[in-house]
Amino acid sequence: MIPGARLIILGRQGAGKGTQCVRLSRHYVVPHISTGDMLRAAVREKTELGLMAKQVMDAGGLVGDDIMIGLVRERLARPDAMGRGYILDGFPRTVAQAEALDEITAERPVHVVIDLDVPRDVVLARISARRVCRDCGTNYTATGNERYPWICEVCGGDVMQRDDDTPEAVNRRLDLYETQTAPLIDFYAKQNKLVVVDGVGHPDDVFRRLTAAVDAAKEQRI
Repeated sequence: MIPGARLIILGRQGAGKGTQCVRLSRHYVVPHISTGDMLRAAVREKTELGLMAKQVMDAGGLVGDDIMIGLVRERLARPDAMGRGYILDGFPRTVAQAEALDEITAERPVHVVIDLDVPRDVVLARISARRVCRDCGTNYTATGNERYPWICEVCGGDVMQRDDDTPEAVNRRLDLYETQTAPLIDFYAKQNKLVVVDGVGHPDDVFRRLTAAVDAAKEQRI
């Protein structure tokens, strides 16, 4: 069996992180720990931190660093993450969270922080081309060559573009991401843990680049 790994994945929305995290999770046999999934699980299981997070979210607020750090601490203490490792997706988002993560993982440090780099104009085009059926939820990617672009091929329902997938909305999210993430990238670069991986191309090619970067980083830290 391929040895496990302890990874953090950064990247713009639309860079393909979700697809690659699933593949990396299977390849290294480690859990893919996303912020959203972790929050939902804690709320569903009614843990102390989950109930605190639910209270904040129900009030329309953003879950703060203290709760998120606590959730990550609990998740990384589980046997699967302790034994083989993990892929953290969506955490850390701030330098304060990164510093806390360093403390949490002091005995088993992160092997590498991957910045899956896809140019802004490419992710903007990818996200702006996303479509979804209003009735059955089938997802589409608009190419401009569809015979019936706004009719679902599965159920005949109305195909639409989500309000938050318009170029204006996507640009706002990308601006926020870059403002938040720039200090984080500097933080990990100074620790010599950051590796930038080209995320453009066929998913198989991107996956090979990712595993090569992870394996090289692990060898350096043995």
